[in-house]
Amino acid sequence: MALGDILIEVAGVAKHFGEGETRVDALRSVDLTVHAGEVIAMLGPSGSGKTTLLNIIGCILAPSEGRVVLDGEPVFDGRWLRRDLRRLRLDKIGFIFQAHNLLPFLTAQENVSVVLDLAGWPADDGRARARELLDYLEVGHRATVKPALLSGGEAQRVAIARALANRPRIILADEPTAALDGARAGLVMDLLRKLALEQEACIVTVTHDEKIFDRFDRLVHLRDGRLANA
Repeated sequence: MALGDILIEVAGVAKHFGEGETRVDALRSVDLTVHAGEVIAMLGPSGSGKTTLLNIIGCILAPSEGRVVLDGEPVFDGRWLRRDLRRLRLDKIGFIFQAHNLLPFLTAQENVSVVLDLAGWPADDGRARARELLDYLEVGHRATVKPALLSGGEAQRVAIARALANRPRIILADEPTAALDGARAGLVMDLLRKLALEQEACIVTVTHDEKIFDRFDRLVHLRDGRLANA
């Protein structure tokens, strides 16, 4: 593993929904390569295919055609090549969603450490890692609070901590700073950049948040399912 390694390679990926007159082409022959240490943003109007591409990279949605390689491992080439996609996502990919999707019956700390429990970390190490991330994101004082009592910004920071917990090399973020003010958004982007360099990871973000554009190494633009500046 090293900075500069190709972590995401998407080649000729297309995705359509429906057939015949009702067919909608969400992506059209997209090629994208992202390297370790790189933080990129995907930009485009609503319906341009940004979230569809993010979900394909995250092995949540199968392409209609094309090839996907993650961290050197071919995972899709006309069909899924890995039988256990859940384990692949757990080991290699961290997700930050626009809706934070926290488990309502767990505390903030437990929402982070549960990822590490699933990955086989010792319980004490998992709790320590969760608290470390919550402290860094300045929500450590809310570690024992359940999601219903968190503000929108606090809940999003907990969700970001959860995505980073297992030190994934590929982090996919859908509007990660939408609920945060300028200072908090900058803090989150600084953390993501630090992670990309220290963990030799890459970050792919869908965002409309202009106040963080200067934090990215590269801006790529999607329009009508096609990618430019990749």
